[in-house]
Amino acid sequence: MGRSEITNSAGWRGGMPWFAIAAAAFAVEIPFLFHHGLPSGHDVEFHLYSWLEVLGQWKQGVVYPRWAAMAQFGYGEPRFIFYPPVSWTLGAGLSAVLPWVLAPAAYIWLALMAAGSTMYLLARRLMSRTDAIFAAVLYAVNPYHLVIVYWRSALAELLAGCLLPLLVLSVLRAWEGQRHATLGMATVLAAGWLVNVPAAVMMQYSFGLMIVVAVWVGRAPKLLFRAALAVAVGAGLAAFYLVPAASEQKWVDIQELTTGGYGPQDNFLFARTSDAEHDEFGRLVSVVACAEIGVTLAGLVLAGAFRRKRHGEWWIVGVWMAAASLLMWRGSAWIWEVAPQMRFMQFPWRWLLALGAGMALLVAVGMKRWSVRAAVCMAMLGVVVFAWQKMQSPWWDGPKDLQEMQDNMESRAGYEGSDEYRPSGADAEAVDKGARKATMEGAARGEIRVQRWEAEEREFTVDMRQDGGVALKLFAYPAWRVEVNGRVVVPETKANGQMLVPLEAGMSRVSVRLEKTRDRKLGGWISFGSMLLVGVMLVRGWKRG
Repeated sequence: MGRSEITNSAGWRGGMPWFAIAAAAFAVEIPFLFHHGLPSGHDVEFHLYSWLEVLGQWKQGVVYPRWAAMAQFGYGEPRFIFYPPVSWTLGAGLSAVLPWVLAPAAYIWLALMAAGSTMYLLARRLMSRTDAIFAAVLYAVNPYHLVIVYWRSALAELLAGCLLPLLVLSVLRAWEGQRHATLGMATVLAAGWLVNVPAAVMMQYSFGLMIVVAVWVGRAPKLLFRAALAVAVGAGLAAFYLVPAASEQKWVDIQELTTGGYGPQDNFLFARTSDAEHDEFGRLVSVVACAEIGVTLAGLVLAGAFRRKRHGEWWIVGVWMAAASLLMWRGSAWIWEVAPQMRFMQFPWRWLLALGAGMALLVAVGMKRWSVRAAVCMAMLGVVVFAWQKMQSPWWDGPKDLQEMQDNMESRAGYEGSDEYRPSGADAEAVDKGARKATMEGAARGEIRVQRWEAEEREFTVDMRQDGGVALKLFAYPAWRVEVNGRVVVPETKANGQMLVPLEAGMSRVSVRLEKTRDRKLGGWISFGSMLLVGVMLVRGWKRG
């Protein structure tokens, strides 16, 4: 064999894992072609409208948006203060370079590809190359990922799937005492906060459990200090998002996140409520959960050689999987009540995101025969198909539906918005959806001329014949700074939450800007300091090395 043939063979083998993962991720989207569209899951409009919002604000020069101007039918909401930035940044970036109808499919493919790739990095540390490729493919297309793609459209949570294998990998490296392992753990934890908050809460608890098991198995109490440092540094890196999001919750109806069927009490496996459609999906995801728990348990039982050879890894993964399985059942309700912030995970079955990672590892090490692996994969696919046919079929958005979203943004008609990010006191049902940007209130008379009306900055002039007020097509929010003729004024708020600017008779120049609040500044400085700390730790580690 010639040298070029050897090189080509090595290149093919080297690229085989990524080709297999990419092909599996593409296979998930084959039904898109038959339906000529995109699955319209629970959160699809939330994410796609967010992408369009961000893309539009980038064109206005707003690099890091805070206010979703077209939400609440044009009255706006501070969505981007509370929703982590990575998913909507990636989605808007894809929307900028790809045709709009292709951007969501490209996002899903990239998310599944990322999940499989990080699983390969973890699995390759524990098993042979061939087994690692199988684990990576299985994780990329595991049943819960399919539920996310076809029924939930929780695109940020789907992207967070790539972080779970990295979390396990970083803990194992720290357990072995590898250099820079603390920074690895901190980086993964920070990424969790910046991708999806429910997944981040899951990762924090998973991380704590893994560290406790690693300390117990390896008798390494020093690992507790490294873990605590990683949690602190990770939170510091993400502080530019976390501090404003935590500080400004009092300004929105954030409690809506866990009410109306969105709390843990209504979403344990096989839970029953008064909402038939909610329970229908609950049964679907419960059947998928039982299938994954059963397969994971079988893999754990059969992974005898793995348990003997890699005693520590087995305990870390095994205990993690046991906890993930138990927390989905109603018997764990007391934990959801007392564990800080766990209620923000909303749905106990979200632990399937973690269970899928452990399942892929344990099936790969416990079931060595390819015939058995194929049977397991076909059985899990059969569960999903059965749920599709007998429980709840996915909904679909076609090209016309996607085009309608673009039209709503361009026409400034806006869209429904989110209850949990709605400014306190605002009522989207009690406003005039077709209102002009600025309107004379009551018997006031005069002329209004709008010079600038963008997402975070609005300017207009008003020639008033008598004292009065101007109602803006904008929900009041404490971060808005209003100036009239260069003087800061405190706007009023109508009963429906709409901002009302009081004006005196005569010509007035009004400026309304979303200011950089103290919490945003504080969060930015904390993140900057954390980045400097990371740099110092890297330099010190490099010198020691």
